[in-house]
Amino acid sequence: MPTTYDDFKQLGMRLDMSRGKPAPEQLDLSRALLDEAGTVGFLSRDGIDCRNYGHVLGLPEARELGAALLDVPAAQVVAAGNSSLELMHDTLAFAMLFGVPGGEPWRKRDDIAFLCPVPGYDRHFAICEALGIRMINVPINDDGPDMDFVEAQVARDPAIKGIWCVPLYSNPSGTIYSDEVVRRLAAMPAAAPDFRLMWDDAYRFHHLTEQRHSTLDVLEACAAAGHEDRALVFASLSKVTIGGGAMAFLTGSRRNVDAWQQRVSVRTIGPDKLNQLRHVRFLRDRAGLERLMERHRAVVSPKFAAVAAVFKEQLGDLPGVTWNEPAGGYFISLYTPPGYAKRTVALAAAAGLVLTPAGAAYPYGRDPEDRHLRIAPTFPSLEEVRLAARGIALSLRRALAEG
Repeated sequence: MPTTYDDFKQLGMRLDMSRGKPAPEQLDLSRALLDEAGTVGFLSRDGIDCRNYGHVLGLPEARELGAALLDVPAAQVVAAGNSSLELMHDTLAFAMLFGVPGGEPWRKRDDIAFLCPVPGYDRHFAICEALGIRMINVPINDDGPDMDFVEAQVARDPAIKGIWCVPLYSNPSGTIYSDEVVRRLAAMPAAAPDFRLMWDDAYRFHHLTEQRHSTLDVLEACAAAGHEDRALVFASLSKVTIGGGAMAFLTGSRRNVDAWQQRVSVRTIGPDKLNQLRHVRFLRDRAGLERLMERHRAVVSPKFAAVAAVFKEQLGDLPGVTWNEPAGGYFISLYTPPGYAKRTVALAAAAGLVLTPAGAAYPYGRDPEDRHLRIAPTFPSLEEVRLAARGIALSLRRALAEG
């Protein structure tokens, strides 16, 4: 193993760790979706010919699977294509053009804003930036976003139409929202009557330990607080089965789902029901998915442990350097002393190690303290992860030595 940055650079390494992708071994766990594609057939349980048009909200048994996974009635579930990101983008695009139940089209206002817990998911921020939605940084704590800040902002400013939330194993902080935070988000007064929680439950089943953490049911909390339409919940199977060919879900109140159906019916005549049929027959039910996720955990968890061990060995003596050890999800957050994140990424790149750009986890790509690095250890092999973690640590040490 290299002991200095120069030693690491001489290895001529070429490794891209910039995105949180499933490893080939994880994708192989769902190989049956490909191997059995020709034998599943095309008729659904109810005799629907899945080769044809129709069922814009998804195959009935696919909606039922989503309902079992998300603990909601099937009538409130949309089963869609591969990407929950696509659903989130379209939700906000429809809101800009047509509004949401309880409000007028957002484009009628000169200024629309969203609250963004930071560090957060760069693709959430990219949607807002593409649609011209102003973003406001929100500090995130161990139990979720800083609710005193959130409540004060939302109560006074009708331009604030929503907040991004990754409630379980947040990307990239690993935060698990507490019950109190969920209730406060559901109940808080909002100056905008059409305020929305964009609830990205991306890591609902992505546990890294034996404990299966969960969060309070946000739809129930919103209904109990008299804000039944407030939450829009998104999830997908992209990191469960096949990253490029899975199935995504949207759920919310009946009014929200009805509004979605009205808008999306103009855009499509229905999703890929053959793929939905394959997924239903492969996973079968929630228990089947959880068994598959245990096999994922066996692949992924050692990689997170390896990064933690290397960072402890290489960085444990450095003041101002911290990192988290998440209980689930796909990322590790590494914090440098202020002003050193960009230089660390540049040094790592010069040594053949591509990381997520410093600042990517903040709106507009601007980390005000230049401290945060998002580490994505899932895709490389375990030995590559160990070596990459050492390279990141040595790059940071070199950056600090340069002053």
